[in-house]
Amino acid sequence: MGNNGSTRGARKPSGKSAGSASRKKPADGVSRRALLIGGGAVAAAGTAAVLARDQVKRLWWQVPGVEKPRKPGELDYAGATWVAASEANWRRADRPDDFPVDRVIIHVTQGSFASAVKVFQDPAHQAATHYIVGQDGRVVQMIRELDVAYQAGNRSYNERGVGIEHEGFVDRPKDLTKAMYESSARLTASICARHGIPVDREHIIGHVEVPGTDHTDPGPHWDWDRYMELVRRAATAPTPTPSAKASG
Repeated sequence: MGNNGSTRGARKPSGKSAGSASRKKPADGVSRRALLIGGGAVAAAGTAAVLARDQVKRLWWQVPGVEKPRKPGELDYAGATWVAASEANWRRADRPDDFPVDRVIIHVTQGSFASAVKVFQDPAHQAATHYIVGQDGRVVQMIRELDVAYQAGNRSYNERGVGIEHEGFVDRPKDLTKAMYESSARLTASICARHGIPVDREHIIGHVEVPGTDHTDPGPHWDWDRYMELVRRAATAPTPTPSAKASG
């Protein structure tokens, strides 16, 4: 099992994960007082260039005591079931307004579906992904795509990526089932469509490809050619409509 912003996939023989997530600060040059004052005072002072309207829109929820509205159990992907990860394993955000989302990061759990769900609910684990896909094709969403999952061992990639765990072990090719590949491909195509992510290997990557990581997943048996073809096919199919159904 991993921690410090890195999930459960198999580790390299040596090396440390690079970067740990921390709470985001307001954008440089924008004080909390400026946010509290609001657009009216800015316009009156004739300093609209200092605090543009779109910047206020992105940052208003960062003011102490103000939270962006959320619906408990709301899904980003209609094919998933909601099971919440521990709040210790992710960071609240407002992506893509505060961080652009431009990567899908593929992981393998190094364990069962149930054990992955359990550790992502454990605050001591200090890591999780947004989704888990089972060998039978079922999908659980544990973190909103709005938020930053501690998944990759690299702060920048955490902030920019949506993570998908896959049930199994990197040294057991039989764990990578047809149902898993197809279900995961539909999920990845949906993520790419929502965030405008190109469907290519520069933007759909393995955990092992994250700079500074000490993990090797999804491992040598992950069939990237097969997977990318499935994602491309799924990208041309209708995208499921999100729902707010909660479970677990």
